[in-house]
Amino acid sequence: MGDDNKVLKTYDEVSLHNNPNDCWVIINAKVYNVTNFLYDHPGGEEVLLEAAGKDASEEFEEAGHGSAARLMLDEFYVGEIDPSTKNIDSTNIISSTNFLEIQNKIGHYQGKLSRQNVIKFLQFLVPIVILGLASILLKFLY
Repeated sequence: MGDDNKVLKTYDEVSLHNNPNDCWVIINAKVYNVTNFLYDHPGGEEVLLEAAGKDASEEFEEAGHGSAARLMLDEFYVGEIDPSTKNIDSTNIISSTNFLEIQNKIGHYQGKLSRQNVIKFLQFLVPIVILGLASILLKFLY
């Protein structure tokens, strides 16, 4: 996986790496620098950026990543997370600022879902319209 000599990383240290130019995530108590993988991530860079600087273990497992994805993590390995550095008080508290950020993200994804639905609808509708027009043209030609 990586060197056994890697130093333990603190939650505070990892939290500083939370942007597209410097993106670290924690998965199963291991720290990964996924900065160079952002734009190659099959789920899109937004998924990784939302987890940037945080523990993304639950999201990683829920996404159903297979053995190939788990092997890819090896190349991004930075170190182990020091569990004693986790700030327990702040893990279950949503501040008003965080609540507004969450609301904005929900709105952002609702917009994406709407666009995705429109695209799916058009992918369904356009071929039907083309077939309809082709059948009308064939009736006139024959």
